[in-house]
Amino acid sequence: MGLKTAMAAQQRHTQRLFGIPEVVGTATAVDPGGNPVVLIMLEKTVGPGLLPTQLDGVPVVSRVTGRILAMPKPPWAGGPGSGGDSEKVDPTSRVNRPVPIGVSTGNAGECSAGTIGARVTDGASVYALSNNHVYALENEAELGSEVLQPGRYDSGCAYNQDDVIGTLSAFEPLDFSGRENTMDAAVALSSVDDLGKATPSDGYGLPKSTIVEATLGTQVQKYGRTSGFTQGEVTGINGSVRVGYNAGTAFFAGQLIVESNKPFIKAGDSGSLLVTSGREPTGLLFAGNKSGKLAVASPIGLILDHFGVSIDGE
Repeated sequence: MGLKTAMAAQQRHTQRLFGIPEVVGTATAVDPGGNPVVLIMLEKTVGPGLLPTQLDGVPVVSRVTGRILAMPKPPWAGGPGSGGDSEKVDPTSRVNRPVPIGVSTGNAGECSAGTIGARVTDGASVYALSNNHVYALENEAELGSEVLQPGRYDSGCAYNQDDVIGTLSAFEPLDFSGRENTMDAAVALSSVDDLGKATPSDGYGLPKSTIVEATLGTQVQKYGRTSGFTQGEVTGINGSVRVGYNAGTAFFAGQLIVESNKPFIKAGDSGSLLVTSGREPTGLLFAGNKSGKLAVASPIGLILDHFGVSIDGE
């Protein structure tokens, strides 16, 4: 039995499984022996007999992950600091232009903060890539609205014209009606004078321009506004997850599940680029559980195709 069989079983039964209130997601995974399984993610433990032990002959593994939430706002207020030319940049601070990727950003219309994922290009212009809920404020921001570095959460909620690095150019709307979403993504028109394309010196550096499709077991890393540089492993593919936002709950399909023994993502890391150990982009992070040891990313190829851009990297 292969991964395709497990994936087909997962897809056939996911909607039914979401009828169990404790289920927050499903994915195709492998057990410790390398055998394909259907993974069921739970907000909390369920009573005996409520979960299947197999689906169409494919073994089922369940795991309590807790709720999965979008990660735009850190749980504490940062403050403006120095950065720029110093060897190690504080990703919550205002840094000298051009700003590195992986640092604080946000829309001028909200006191929040997320992460600049990457500099992308359509061949004529460059854009900052992040999440819809970071740059488009869960569909509420107007195209052309200003995008800042740092996000206002990291400047005491103050607005400063000097913090502007671009304007919201496009976003994929988030659907909260129950229909499936495939990405949480937005781009802001910027410039090479305002936006760099590598992480700060304590990160993974310059991402590759060539993307890869993540597979189970792929070793990955990211650099984000709150937790900086972290490493993990892709433990689930074709993930269907229920993600909590300020505006409601959104369902996603076709997502990557990343796990680590240590916190991989924290509030404020939303928008971080997920790259392999070889720095090849593979996803865009947007959600995680309370511990941060489980994260959700949308496949990067889908996002780049949607916006008609490519990673401006090595």
